[in-house]
Amino acid sequence: MLQKSIYLHLKKIYARSGFSLSLIAALLLIQLPAYSQDTTTAKTDSAQTIPDTLLFRIQKAQAAITEINATNKRGFGIPAIRTGLNDVKKDLAPIKRDMDASRKMIDSKSLLSYNLILKDALTKLTDWRTALTKYNNDLQRLSEQVIELSNDSVLMVSTRDTTEKRLYNTQLSSIKLRLQTAGKGTTAKLDTVSRLLADVSASYLTVTDLQNNINDRLRETGKSALSRESPYIWSAPSSGPEGSSIGDLIQSSYEGQNKILGYFISTTWDNRILLLLAGVLFYIWVFRNYKSARKAELQQQIGELDFKYLAPYPVLATIILVLNLTPLFEPDSPSMYIELTQFLLLIAITVHFWKTLPKADLNYWLMIVALYILVIVTSMVVHDAIWMRLWLIALNFIALYMGYYFFKKLVRINVAERLIKPVLFIFFALNVLSIVLNIFGRISLARVFSTTAIIGLTQIVGLAVLIQILTDALELQIKVSSCSNGLFSRINLSTTRKSFKKILSVVAVVLWLLVLLINLSIAGGVFALLQHILNRDRSFGSVKFTLNNVLFFGVIVYLANMLQKHVGVLFGENNSLKFDDKVEHKGSKLALIRLVILIIGVLLAVTASGIPLDKLTVVLGALSVGIGLGMQNIVNNFVSGIILIFEKPFRIGDYVELADKKGKVQDIGIRSSKMLTPQGSEVIIPNGDLLSGRLVNWTLSNDFLKTELVFKVSIDTDLQALSKVIEEEIEKTDKIVKNLPPEILINTILLDAVELKVLVWITDIYSEAGFKTDLYKRLLPRFKELQVKVM
Repeated sequence: MLQKSIYLHLKKIYARSGFSLSLIAALLLIQLPAYSQDTTTAKTDSAQTIPDTLLFRIQKAQAAITEINATNKRGFGIPAIRTGLNDVKKDLAPIKRDMDASRKMIDSKSLLSYNLILKDALTKLTDWRTALTKYNNDLQRLSEQVIELSNDSVLMVSTRDTTEKRLYNTQLSSIKLRLQTAGKGTTAKLDTVSRLLADVSASYLTVTDLQNNINDRLRETGKSALSRESPYIWSAPSSGPEGSSIGDLIQSSYEGQNKILGYFISTTWDNRILLLLAGVLFYIWVFRNYKSARKAELQQQIGELDFKYLAPYPVLATIILVLNLTPLFEPDSPSMYIELTQFLLLIAITVHFWKTLPKADLNYWLMIVALYILVIVTSMVVHDAIWMRLWLIALNFIALYMGYYFFKKLVRINVAERLIKPVLFIFFALNVLSIVLNIFGRISLARVFSTTAIIGLTQIVGLAVLIQILTDALELQIKVSSCSNGLFSRINLSTTRKSFKKILSVVAVVLWLLVLLINLSIAGGVFALLQHILNRDRSFGSVKFTLNNVLFFGVIVYLANMLQKHVGVLFGENNSLKFDDKVEHKGSKLALIRLVILIIGVLLAVTASGIPLDKLTVVLGALSVGIGLGMQNIVNNFVSGIILIFEKPFRIGDYVELADKKGKVQDIGIRSSKMLTPQGSEVIIPNGDLLSGRLVNWTLSNDFLKTELVFKVSIDTDLQALSKVIEEEIEKTDKIVKNLPPEILINTILLDAVELKVLVWITDIYSEAGFKTDLYKRLLPRFKELQVKVM
């Protein structure tokens, strides 16, 4: 009865205190003597327990205790989570103080930076909540196992137990003690995890509240962006508010931005490592190519290397590359980070220009750098005072003047005109808007537009230098590879240069627009709008799709088409094939590879489009009617191309004849094939014509050709001597097949002349014209010696 009363007492405590006390109560029950149990119950439990059942229960209890101890020793990463949570709280504290200050006006740039910190904190807190919830559930399950084992009467020790059960008293007592220890550890761990989970949840709610508050303020800022925040310039005070000295304003701005900048740098190290890795790879690439170009066997062919932006140890070029690519690797970076990297880029470019630019151009560049520093510093300290506002307007006018003359003077940058004109237009527009907004009291927007304009102007110079650096690096690679019969020796160099510059120009435009959006503090909004437009569900009849799927479909098909066009370079295909080149037969495996690439590309594109296969089957069925009527020639050529791949009636490099066209097979495509004629023209022949027409392949089994030469000589000529001379001169040429003697035949006998036909086997069909020319040159002086009169 004592045990029962204690149990009832602990049950009341459990109702008030919770789950953990029930576990303690169960552990206490283990240690109470069993003499107060009901006699009948004890007798029944003991009597009916057989050793096999008891052993099974003991093994089950030992396995459960082992699992509980192993789980408790894991630690659940609680110290790391607690340390990370403290760091998150430190980061949230200044944001919360800023947001709680009811009268403080926070600019949109700081709000966006705060949102960046909160976004990262929310990601961490969500992961911690998920992990701690799982740990909490696991510990509760283990606690329930401890209670269940503690209440198991089979595992209890009693004086009324049977003789068989008394043999296991030692093991049962050990299990009882181990259960008590495991239960205490589980209770302590569960309490720790529960408290930490509550703390993480509280921080999670704080972050979501702050995010909602910031989003509300950003919406208000957007609505009131053009509202007047300061007096008109003709009503502006002569001095700023109290405590608004330039030093104090710079310090205040530095402290606020430094916190955001420090947080961003410490949390985005993985992107920075990828960026540095790209820089290291570029350095190694250029360094190895320079090293190869200096080898004796290549140096004589390449000659002297003279690149403006590259050196044998391309440290400066690598720094310029890394600083230019920073926004691409870190698109969520705050504007302060962009301003800092842009300033470092200006320093690196200045070091390069110091050695390469003429003095007049260098002076203009230094004025641009000085203007950049003045505009950035002024935007940090500008306030309502009329002298500060007039100073900002003066800088805007100087920027307009410099922008007009800058690209005229600095002609050696080699920036494409199509890139300069849009940048100049935006630069002038932003400076003019800054002046207008400043006059009418919109200082914040005037400040943003001024910094955005000057950064855009200097960035386009940096991107132009980047394009030239990468172009020089490609030029170096082309020279080294061409001289060593590498990959670039098999491609059209001028086309490769143009394509490479086009790609670099696209990358430069993307980088410039990205920095422009970041400085205008609208990058997040633009990305969200694009995401909404691309991911919005749309329907066409019963087919549902998104523009994102359509975009992926187009990109995959385009890439597959480009890959199948240029995959031949990897297999030694020479796009600069000439008619009189050495015969080199290539099989149709390249066309098969192109077909496979196209099929895989189409399948991937269909998968990316998100269109169900059953709907696609219906669409293809509907299109089959149109294909049968209007596209039968295209389908015929496509099927013929597949047949040609497997039947192989000719190979790349074969000399073929089709109708009135003769030439060398240059390419075997899926829809059509290319032929290079002796006149140098490229003839594109549909595969259907090649398969259905009468095709003559002169070089299918060998490259031999029986050519004929016709002579008409006087009837008085000694034909035997003439034949001997012809045979001797033929033997001296190096284009004949030695084991096939020439044939000299009488073709026609006329009134005063005899027509001879000479048949000769030559080794190469492409050498026929050269063989005839050589033989005629040899025969002409011999005919004069024999006084043979050629009619």
